[in-house]
Amino acid sequence: MSAPTVTYRETVAAFGTAGGQLTVGGVPVERLAQRVGATPFFAYDRALITRRVQLLRENLPQQVQLSYAVKANPMPAVVQHLATLVDSLDVASALEMGTALDTPMPPSRVSFAGPGKTEAEILQAVAAGVTLEMESATEARRVVRAGERLGVRPRAAIRVNPDFQIKGSGMRMGGGPQQFGVDVEQVPALLAELAAADVELLGFHVFAGSQNLSAEILAEAQRRTVDLVLSLAGRTPWPVRYVNLGGGFGIPYFDKDSPLDLPAVGANLADLMTERLEPNLPDARVVLELGRYLVGEAGVYVTRVVDRKVSRGRTYLVVDGGLHHQLAASGNFGQVIRRNYPLAVANRMDEAPGEEVTVVGCLCTPLDLLGDKVLLPPAEVGDLVAIFQAGAYGLTASPTAFLGHPHPAEVLV
Repeated sequence: MSAPTVTYRETVAAFGTAGGQLTVGGVPVERLAQRVGATPFFAYDRALITRRVQLLRENLPQQVQLSYAVKANPMPAVVQHLATLVDSLDVASALEMGTALDTPMPPSRVSFAGPGKTEAEILQAVAAGVTLEMESATEARRVVRAGERLGVRPRAAIRVNPDFQIKGSGMRMGGGPQQFGVDVEQVPALLAELAAADVELLGFHVFAGSQNLSAEILAEAQRRTVDLVLSLAGRTPWPVRYVNLGGGFGIPYFDKDSPLDLPAVGANLADLMTERLEPNLPDARVVLELGRYLVGEAGVYVTRVVDRKVSRGRTYLVVDGGLHHQLAASGNFGQVIRRNYPLAVANRMDEAPGEEVTVVGCLCTPLDLLGDKVLLPPAEVGDLVAIFQAGAYGLTASPTAFLGHPHPAEVLV
């Protein structure tokens, strides 16, 4: 038998239990299911998100500001809540930009990144007064034209594709050929071109990679990013007022994952601020752009057992959810070797694991696998299964239209 899947005692303890049930925001999961009205659903714990921001504030230098990457979880209620806690919001589409602009966050503290921005999207962004993080020379020229058309001076930054790669990231988004950003060797020519344009060029954005659990690797990425930005600042005809160091802070998903050593990351950033950034770029607003790290561990995906069957000696729990809502948990969102996300029988939290089961979704494909040979308390039809680490890249990163099943609800509790 495999080891128990519920090995993330800290995760379960963070949510809490009552009467043998998992709680989210203090609400027992069965009652929450009644409140929502149907399963499956995503539930996000408001207090856990708040606590995560507080943890970052306690461990990072006061001068470093926090930006929430809306793509991690664009649920409007989540974005509204975070807008009251962080210093800025980063979006990757016009729809996300609309969500951000509906919050109390000033448009000047909203940044718009991502390749392939259309002329219409850029026009919207310039009209709104958000900061466009330009990913190519073509985008830069579109920004200039949009400003001329509107009679508005665009706010912009250059996203730089660095000349280094960082190991240990879930996705590498810098170094080598990339669809992201302007290759660093091409930036000086773009700066010279923009010098004659009526654009408020604020600074630079460098994002080397995502989902990194190594403080040492993140520290190296931040040091190299600062070196790169300082080298470019010497070629910029304006004072650099914006430096986005990216993010990449990872969260533990699997049994052998260790949480990120946040104090070590903070100590390195403090050194970079006092020794490199503040002396050389005194006017710069230094930003960390975080998504998954802010919301990933604050969410659960709750789905109900609709069938229990035994096939040639293997017990299956068939649930009413699946990969169409939580693709990442099925192993089909970037995993090379599939591993189980932590999960639990959410209404039997006080019962000991007693049987090995395979948890599958309701879709007509063998890819719809949520828990492979996991040790859980005996579960029956009607019980609730909770999949943890579901607060980021869950619903909106999943093929919700596949096979035409109903859309799940989302609640912030």
